[in-house]
Amino acid sequence: MFNALVLEQKEGKTIAAVQQLEFSDLPDEDVLVEITYSSLNYKDGLTVTGTLGLVDSFPMVPGIDLAGVVKESRNDQFQPGDPVILTGWGVGERHWGGFSQYARLKPEWLVKMPQGMDAQKAMAIGTAGLTSMLSVMALEEGGITPDKGTILVTGAAGGVGSIAVSILNHLGYKVAAVTGRESTHDYLRALGADELLSREEMEKPSNPMESPRWAGAIDTVGSTMLARVLAETEYRGVVTTCGLVGGLDIPTTVMPFILRNVRLQGIDSVMCPIEVRTEAWNRLLTDLPESTFGEITNVIGLSEVPKTAHDILAGKVRGRTLVDPNR
Repeated sequence: MFNALVLEQKEGKTIAAVQQLEFSDLPDEDVLVEITYSSLNYKDGLTVTGTLGLVDSFPMVPGIDLAGVVKESRNDQFQPGDPVILTGWGVGERHWGGFSQYARLKPEWLVKMPQGMDAQKAMAIGTAGLTSMLSVMALEEGGITPDKGTILVTGAAGGVGSIAVSILNHLGYKVAAVTGRESTHDYLRALGADELLSREEMEKPSNPMESPRWAGAIDTVGSTMLARVLAETEYRGVVTTCGLVGGLDIPTTVMPFILRNVRLQGIDSVMCPIEVRTEAWNRLLTDLPESTFGEITNVIGLSEVPKTAHDILAGKVRGRTLVDPNR
């Protein structure tokens, strides 16, 4: 028997509760992993609270991230004792996920943990950190080097934003951070933000073109804020987008793209190819400062996940929240 957070649907409502399961309850996949840590992401907040109907079927064990050790394997790529990481692939939405002491998983979903990393660090990074690294890599691929100018990060106190600020600062970029909470200012400065902007300022509707301010941007919000970011991006700038907390729409025009040659690059970490994932995880070893982990991480147990899921949707959670299934 082992513990897991299980989602069930009753009278149209999603109910989350810690339950004891048997190994026979797990899906029949090739690799059994004993989970050391998972993490709570914004998408986990949506699934655990039943928002947007992301879960395909019930019962479901949520948790889109996990790190642990292989216990059993029917696949030659993985042996018992191998430390592994999983992020994405619909786990926690369509397949049982990481808010559990054990999971059975497809081998193609797993990345071998880079040497020098452990499960706690991997989940302090998690989907949020992987998305941040992919966003930085996209800026680099677009030719946005530190000498080009300031990089704007929206939703900077969240999981993706906070890690992005730290990586960019470490790589020598000047960083402007957008936050809606004055209480996060010291936190963001500690991560490396050079300039702080209010959410209220950046959410104001913009003209099709504003005075250029940003060489590039990592947007985690979408909607009106993304439209303003695009309108304020300099010639040949690159803006990456990976979030929708502000809304699904982009109330903008083609003018920034045509007149300033701005590039808008979507970032997806769910179905990201294994070779790109591996490159990003290895870069996180070198490009995310060790000091960052103490600034961005707190740890909860399985029973604390439902409340924290509501908090993350309400914007009350800063940085990264780890889930220890044995706590």
